[in-house]
Amino acid sequence: MSAPVLSIIVLVVMFLLATFLPLNMGALAFVGAFLLGSVVLGMSTSDILANFPGGLFLTIVGVTYLFAIAQNNGTIDLLVRGAVRMVGSKVALIPWVMFVITAVITAVGALSPAAVAIIAPIALSSAAKYRINPLMMGMMVIHGAQAGGFSPISVYGVTVNGIIAKTDLQASPMAIFLASFIFNLAIAMVLFIVLGGSRLLLTRTGQLVEQAAESRMAVSVASRAAGVTLQGSGSDISAAGVARKGTSSVPAADSAADSPEAAGSRATFAQVITIAGLIVLAVISLGFKVDVGFVSITIAVILALVSPAAQKGAVNKISWSTVLLICGMLTFVGVLEEAGTITFVSDGVAQLGMPLLAALLICYIGAIVSAFASSTAILAALIPLAVPFLSTGEIGAVGVIAALAVSATIVDVSPFSTNGALVLASAPENVDKDRFYKQILAYSGIVVVAGPAIAWLVMVLPGWM
Repeated sequence: MSAPVLSIIVLVVMFLLATFLPLNMGALAFVGAFLLGSVVLGMSTSDILANFPGGLFLTIVGVTYLFAIAQNNGTIDLLVRGAVRMVGSKVALIPWVMFVITAVITAVGALSPAAVAIIAPIALSSAAKYRINPLMMGMMVIHGAQAGGFSPISVYGVTVNGIIAKTDLQASPMAIFLASFIFNLAIAMVLFIVLGGSRLLLTRTGQLVEQAAESRMAVSVASRAAGVTLQGSGSDISAAGVARKGTSSVPAADSAADSPEAAGSRATFAQVITIAGLIVLAVISLGFKVDVGFVSITIAVILALVSPAAQKGAVNKISWSTVLLICGMLTFVGVLEEAGTITFVSDGVAQLGMPLLAALLICYIGAIVSAFASSTAILAALIPLAVPFLSTGEIGAVGVIAALAVSATIVDVSPFSTNGALVLASAPENVDKDRFYKQILAYSGIVVVAGPAIAWLVMVLPGWM
């Protein structure tokens, strides 16, 4: 049995084990990489570990550590209130604010993971506070990042257009950008409707405060009736204090999160320094293209020195299970590349001799592989494979390239990709990480199955007909 075929079987077995048993797939992936690499391919352990994604490891650790400190000192709540003030009392607009912000950041040249790393923690905290579906909020951030990802000055855009420029194929940078933007916008609209957007249209932030107050009142009355003193019950949106009038207890709205008075309260010194650090993170990592992992962990250490109390427990909030999952899978993908698995599959598709079917299969290959690996690398590898049959003129080159670009990037919602991992790691403590992981995995499975087919139908088939 050839190494590529065996590696595909190992990958399928890993998925089955992680699905039906309580095993971290990252741990399975490290074992698979070790056995496949050392036993089958004869690789040394140093060669296997050369595929370990050190940059991604540092990015996830650095960003989650930084935002854990920001959460501890109340900066996240402050930023959430600021984002909400942008839309007044209209809760339904909050997901769209996050979508637009990430789209703008990537459109002006930022890497998609850098934008998601900055916006996702704020978006997920806002989702928890205002009872927005965390899956919808997280995916809105990722699709926003991908919506702006193919502008002519973005990394994806420059990569794809640069490859096309070296061929005789027709190029249309704006068409590819608009195709990606409209496609991701359409997905965002569907997500908004399916995951509770219609309910949000009827919700105002003030109503959430009243609901929290009523819930607090009910708990207080029940506790007093049972002879128990209420010391502060937990809820999604908690009350900050109890105002007494006579013998009754009247719960006050959360002054730290929702009241107008709190919204206008002054930030503490630690919060000001933290906000300044986040701005520096955005400027240095996005403006000067410095690694976001190194920058974020540097700022986190500085904040820990400035405010030692705020960093207490922050290291424990780093999503270590997510780190294991992602780093293990990407190490295994690197071994797959050494085994020639990706080239084996891609060459088989390119030799079909049926341009329309080949375009569909290449879109699927791009989607499946990109769900685990670098989208930029996949685009750079697969677009050249499409050049031979695109050069025949039997099928529209711009449509195929746009479909491939969309297929290889919309799957970044996968928890095995950088963007999906950052969203998963950014989920606040009140979100069940295992359940959230399964939700993201299920959604990414739908995207991988349906996304390339829809992109092919909309962008490729009309050009062939």
